[in-house]
Amino acid sequence: MSSEPEPRGDDGLSRRRRPTGNFADGLKSMRGLPRVVWVLGVVSLLNDVSSEAIFPLLPGFLTTLGAPMRFIGLIEGSADALSSILKVLAGRLSDRGPRRLLVGGGYAIPAIARAGIAAATAPWHVLAARLFDRTGKGIRSGPRDAIIADSVRPTQRGRAFGLNRSMDHLGAAIGPTMAFVMMAVGFQSRTVFAAAAAIGMLAPLVLFFRLNEQPHDTIDHSGPISAAEKGALRRGYPAYLLACVMFGLGNSSDAFLLIRAREVGWADKYLPLLWAFHHLVKSVAAVPGGTLSDRHSRGMVVSFGWAAYALTYVGFGLAHARWQILVLFLVYALYHGLAEGAERAIVADLSDRGARGRAYGLYHGLIGAAALPAGIGTGLLWDRFGPAWALGANAAFAAAASAFLFGMTFAGPLRRGRQ
Repeated sequence: MSSEPEPRGDDGLSRRRRPTGNFADGLKSMRGLPRVVWVLGVVSLLNDVSSEAIFPLLPGFLTTLGAPMRFIGLIEGSADALSSILKVLAGRLSDRGPRRLLVGGGYAIPAIARAGIAAATAPWHVLAARLFDRTGKGIRSGPRDAIIADSVRPTQRGRAFGLNRSMDHLGAAIGPTMAFVMMAVGFQSRTVFAAAAAIGMLAPLVLFFRLNEQPHDTIDHSGPISAAEKGALRRGYPAYLLACVMFGLGNSSDAFLLIRAREVGWADKYLPLLWAFHHLVKSVAAVPGGTLSDRHSRGMVVSFGWAAYALTYVGFGLAHARWQILVLFLVYALYHGLAEGAERAIVADLSDRGARGRAYGLYHGLIGAAALPAGIGTGLLWDRFGPAWALGANAAFAAAASAFLFGMTFAGPLRRGRQ
């Protein structure tokens, strides 16, 4: 970590937040982040090389198996809903025991599930494999984010989560590129899925050999915690969680965007490249976005990101040319860069050290639960009224959440000095 003095008091949304210098200084400070953040970043990269080599091919694979649009929504929504339940339980458990084992197991299970997708011969086989895959995500998400939050100072949280998301998205750019190359030289989808599962097994191996979780009191130096304060969720956390769930109701699966790209004219063989481009922009945007949230109001940064999401979903619903889809994926990637790291940093700002596993478990869990109605509802609207209405409904939820968070930032519990 950097050598600047540690501020006393982990006081939420920057009541005592120190200036972090100019934008370039913020990017340079990534080198000062602790080793555990970098290790988890590498693991996220490997996992997403595996998962995103599969994802852009999965909608087309499901249609060849005879799955209707509503079944695709059911797969993605139910998988995230199962994951949400496990996120809450794993988050609470991680406040009491070694997080390293939960994170390692959470990365091993999906690699096995992806091998199951390669062997699927019916839509329900893919559903079962996706449920197993999301079980792993449910186990690892809260403990992993709690480790990152506890490993850095409050003024580094945006950068730490921005780095993790950047590495994640870099892997998500490499994965589709690998899938495109394999498909171009003649491999079938099932072979790509099997290769992706093998790469996914590298993630838990890196964790088991390279991640040494330090004792809790040696990695977080933000001041002592009294017995009365330990394990508390702070004022503003429930309202912030409500805003995130509201946004989650409009945050349906990206599989619908890939299907929309196919409808507009993108050939299946080019979808992995489109997806890789999307994630490459997300990777580039994540670190500056996280740094921006360390320098300014995190709530404002997230609110603008959600507003960008709403606008892009309206655009996806109305698009009729391939170049429009390309531009929309570019803007959509900027939403991720602005919002993802800052969203998670706010959770740490609104929770005490002894409660961060629980805080992240609830955050990931409730957002995951919202994915079920979001996915099924989008699929049903699409089948009945078409993509413009389905994606427009997603945009409406995102716009409402953005406005609600904007109000919380200026006049509610996320306003500076009111935590």
